[in-house]
Amino acid sequence: MNVRAQVSSVFHLDKCIGCHTCSIACKNLWTDRKGAEYMWWNNVETKPGTGYPTRWEDQEKYRGGWEMKGQQLQLKQGGRGGTLGKIFHNPALPPLDDYYEPFTFKYGDLTGAPAGDDQPTARPVSMISGKPMKIEAGPNWDDDLSGSNIYAVNDPGVVKLSSEEQAQMFAIEKMVMFYLPRICNHCLNAGCVAACPSGAIYKRGEDGIVLINQDKCRGWRMCVSACPYKKTYYGWTTGKSEKCILCYPRQEAGEAPACFHSCVGRIRYLGVLLYDADRIAAVASRDDGELAAAQREIILDPHDPQVLADARAAGIPEQVLKAAQASPVYKFVKQWGIALPLHPEFRTLPMLFYVPPLLPVLSKEHQGSQQLADDFFTTLEQARLPIQYLAGLFAGGNAEEVKAVYRKLIAVRLQRRQASVGDLPESEVEKACELAGVSAEAVEAIFRMTALTRIKERIVLPPMLREQAIEAGMDPEAYKQGMGFGSRRPPKRRW
Repeated sequence: MNVRAQVSSVFHLDKCIGCHTCSIACKNLWTDRKGAEYMWWNNVETKPGTGYPTRWEDQEKYRGGWEMKGQQLQLKQGGRGGTLGKIFHNPALPPLDDYYEPFTFKYGDLTGAPAGDDQPTARPVSMISGKPMKIEAGPNWDDDLSGSNIYAVNDPGVVKLSSEEQAQMFAIEKMVMFYLPRICNHCLNAGCVAACPSGAIYKRGEDGIVLINQDKCRGWRMCVSACPYKKTYYGWTTGKSEKCILCYPRQEAGEAPACFHSCVGRIRYLGVLLYDADRIAAVASRDDGELAAAQREIILDPHDPQVLADARAAGIPEQVLKAAQASPVYKFVKQWGIALPLHPEFRTLPMLFYVPPLLPVLSKEHQGSQQLADDFFTTLEQARLPIQYLAGLFAGGNAEEVKAVYRKLIAVRLQRRQASVGDLPESEVEKACELAGVSAEAVEAIFRMTALTRIKERIVLPPMLREQAIEAGMDPEAYKQGMGFGSRRPPKRRW
């Protein structure tokens, strides 16, 4: 057993209100500069929808992630020879139009226009060419347009549904949507790391954060096409690729990542997971429907004495093990089993997990007033989103995985209704817990972690111990001369 530690995350989708505070916090901190205008390391999409960049989930178009070639696991965009063959022309790269052309407004027109009868307006202009433009897309362009015949019906996940399931999603009285915040997943089997011809992308040993060395990057952009989640970006000013760094400088200072810290809905949880690195290839080779469960299997119990002994033998510090034992991510993913990876069929083993949305209670209109429906809590039979749609997002098409999560979430909702309102018989709550396979204590723990936790319980930062990590590979004094807070030499083109 080869025990490693990984800083991982859980996003609880029922709590996301789509306010984009996380996106703005990230934008102002990391990509508010020339060449990075179109980059949103954190973005919030509406589902069903086409997302950002457009139809990023369609790997027949973008060729991201991994696939099985016989018994071999290979990059979908091709092996090393295929990568080198496309180094000067990669047809799987998303063009700028798939993201959007960044724009601003001529705000000077509002204050500098001569007096007249008309109200002055600020015309949109391109941030690339500086010329006036018509805005036709943006990183959150499909916000709240669920059911539209432009975005929702072109969602790659919707296209795979049956005609009956599609009709259910777009029925006026059952129109449904939810928000999907996305950052880099810092995958265990990252396609971007494997595809980089320059060896510039690496996974930090002490915490698993995937980073791009700006000094080594040559801007070949194979990472952009190999990442199925499209979370690496090309900086057109520097000629380098960039991506989410999980705010590692903030974490090293004991601060939460900016998008986590600013989250209004408190949907984000961060903690350490221990996993068995020797089983990554075997897990990534499983059938699509087994991938979500297989990924849970390689996550190790941080309270198991044998796991702790092997972790200490592998050099994982005691402070990190204590952080793993207090990790909220471990509880969501492994202990309670209610958080699933996004598109596990891409086989990158993403380490950002999502609690699927249970969505609001059902209601009906009666004589002009809105009333709770007879069966006002969501049931599997009356789920507003087709289970198969969620299974396509979070379980490689395995609906049983999503149903198991839903049963637990429904049990929590019924228990809270019985505890706070008292209009449900206790026997119904007990039956729901029995069907879900969760104890009353677990239901109470899920409720408290979801609704009542403080930030120190939601975000358990491990000590990064960078000094010790540096000592393992090089002389700290030599490192001190060349490095520091990021790179001291600004990235620039070599031609």
